[in-house]
Amino acid sequence: QVQLEETGGGLVQPGGSLVLTCTASGSTFALGLFTVGWYRRAPGKPLTQHELVATITGGGTTMYGDSVKGRFSISRDNAKNTWTLQMNSLKPEDTATYYCYLGPNYWGQGKQVTVSS
Repeated sequence: QVQLEETGGGLVQPGGSLVLTCTASGSTFALGLFTVGWYRRAPGKPLTQHELVATITGGGTTMYGDSVKGRFSISRDNAKNTWTLQMNSLKPEDTATYYCYLGPNYWGQGKQVTVSS
């Protein structure tokens, strides 16, 4: 089993920046082979409606949701079993609960990000 813990996030004004970090623990052998990333769920959306934020494969290939391209950046440190989401130029519509993800089926508990003046 693998456990995922998210840190970071919080409240920021529009145009500001935040960082989210996910740390994996437990059976993390070969974690570097798997895709990791972040998804989010906006307020009021059903639990099944997650939006892709960013993913990064074991080889370093990244993918971003259309709404965050050019503003968010994902990176990973396989030696530390962590991956990080740098969020810049934040907008009110980025307000959501952000979930870290380890393929194919591990999820964190979620971290709140609120963008508001």
